[in-house]
Amino acid sequence: MNTTQKIVFEEELPSRLDVFISKNIANLSRSRVQDLIADGEVTIDGSIVKKNSFILDRTGQLISVNIPSPKPIDIHPERLPINIIFENDDVIVINKQAGMVMHPSAGHNSGTLVNAALGYTEFIAGIGGKQRPGIVHRLDRDTSGVVLVAKNDNAHQWLQKQFKDRETEKHYIALVDRHPPTLNGKIEAPIYRDPNNRKKMAVAPSGKGKKAITIFHTKEKHSRHSLLDVQILTGRTHQIRVHLASIGSPVTGDTVYGYATPTVDINRHFLHAKTLGIRLPGETTMRYFTADIPEELIYVIRNLGSKGECNGV
Repeated sequence: MNTTQKIVFEEELPSRLDVFISKNIANLSRSRVQDLIADGEVTIDGSIVKKNSFILDRTGQLISVNIPSPKPIDIHPERLPINIIFENDDVIVINKQAGMVMHPSAGHNSGTLVNAALGYTEFIAGIGGKQRPGIVHRLDRDTSGVVLVAKNDNAHQWLQKQFKDRETEKHYIALVDRHPPTLNGKIEAPIYRDPNNRKKMAVAPSGKGKKAITIFHTKEKHSRHSLLDVQILTGRTHQIRVHLASIGSPVTGDTVYGYATPTVDINRHFLHAKTLGIRLPGETTMRYFTADIPEELIYVIRNLGSKGECNGV
């Protein structure tokens, strides 16, 4: 059953339409609000408005938001193996395997994390979007490690807000070719869509792109590789891969931003989302979830040679 929420603009300062609605209607994330606006479900003083950035600037403007019941999604649940680290009434924390796409898209209609999550629990259907139900954040296809799936709209909004406000703590393990210029460092370089290849990202010229910050610490230094702990303070597409490649140390096995032929025996890039710190719905203390490193990556480290040992990863 559809529901309609009505709110009146009474603020002193102008506000974007999508921002105002998400602030004043509980359980609606900004991305969900933007979908509703695009679908013509939002009116201002009786007129449909389809522009997210519409500026509310008159006291007394009446905003009506029609919230349709969740539509059945045409994504088929699949009983695929998933490694669950933690679960409660609000969230499922999963150690995603490399090679698994996060959600259905062109060329990937099945075998995704969403298919697997729906096969595990159909309660996530309709949460957060039709094609990405329950998905809070994403990892690249060949990146393994910690991902969150929300089990209700309240949890989805609560968790996504922390990612948006950069209140989470994200640590990755990366093996890179060669050695970074310094053992430890901070990369601050904006990232944008590569104008020469729309499937890739790149470090942007000054004044362009989105802010991106990556911090790395060398854990082990081998003859031709370095094992790094990488923390990202922003969450741009391909951020770690682009940033490390930009300093001359691409992620090992990354045939997009690094060498066309991997420098070790590996069929994926060596990047693993090891630890995620986040506050669960209703909690004030950050929890930390850790995903075990896959055996194929442990094998690579152990076969790098005599320099360095696989300690503390």
